[in-house]
Amino acid sequence: MERILIVRLGAMGDVIHGLPAVAALGRAFPAATIGWVIEPRWQELLCASGSPRTGPRDDSRPLVDGVHLLDTRTLRKTPASPAAWRAARAELAEVRAARYEVALDLQGLLKSALVAKLSGARRRLGFASPRERAATVFYTRGVAAQGTHVIERYLSLVAAFTGTEAGSPPAAALPRDPRAEAWCESELQRLGISRFALLNPGAGWNAKIWPAQRHGEVARALAEDGLRSLVNVGPGEESLGHEVVNASRGAAEVVSPTLGQLIALTRRARLFVGGDCGPLHLAAALGVPVVALFGPTDPARNGPFGTRSDVLRSAASRTSYAHAARADRGLLAISSRQAIAAARRLLESPRA
Repeated sequence: MERILIVRLGAMGDVIHGLPAVAALGRAFPAATIGWVIEPRWQELLCASGSPRTGPRDDSRPLVDGVHLLDTRTLRKTPASPAAWRAARAELAEVRAARYEVALDLQGLLKSALVAKLSGARRRLGFASPRERAATVFYTRGVAAQGTHVIERYLSLVAAFTGTEAGSPPAAALPRDPRAEAWCESELQRLGISRFALLNPGAGWNAKIWPAQRHGEVARALAEDGLRSLVNVGPGEESLGHEVVNASRGAAEVVSPTLGQLIALTRRARLFVGGDCGPLHLAAALGVPVVALFGPTDPARNGPFGTRSDVLRSAASRTSYAHAARADRGLLAISSRQAIAAARRLLESPRA
């Protein structure tokens, strides 16, 4: 097998969950050319900003030989835009020109299966029971997913393709961006911080958000132990971050990094505290100890994987992946005292 395409367009946590499977694929076929179709906003999970998107793998693009950017998000928002359709057609033409022999759809949606079909790959593998049943129309082979966690399920798809046992997931390297690393060092120097915890109050939907006041209380307790806190906020989360800082009484600082800068920053963190979100899965992938605050989503399926962690979830939470706007009752039952105790347990470990 010489040319293999991965289709996983987003989102952040889901792309990160796919990294071990692609690392396993590279281990099984070390001479193969591996490409990945992804939404532009997540490309820094595969390729450092400003680096070539194709060519031999290196620290700036450690897992794949080609990164193909397909902006389906803009197509959904502005379906009548001629420019968006021209860009999509051009990118798909680039994918077809790469002459991939097989495509693996990790996403299991109709759109991702269609991308696999349009890639020109004659063999197209996906899950036998994907998230959207119609996706199977575009597969040449459906694979029964094995395992509970998303990472295990992705690995089982690759194992079915390679004809090997899934085994333990290999380490999945993330890109190193020299400019992001330099920004990180400069920012920490500006703030006068060397040891820090990374707090992430935001999440994909409201039911997964733990109160900002409690994040601030965690920051205050960590400061008593000599550990400052940085509060990571994404676009539109600025007010949430400032709520945490106000509640911390000066024990925390807001940072709003790019994705590449967040990777560099997370590498240096002593601890991560947050809910089910992309930055949590980034911390786990980088081996950072994680205090995971779970509500409606199931930590057995979506929890931190491959790192030391303490997962807090109330019995009052019921598993649901509906994007509910109302705060989860079980998540609200988790106290700041519980989170502080979990953080201290992880920090007291000899491996911290």
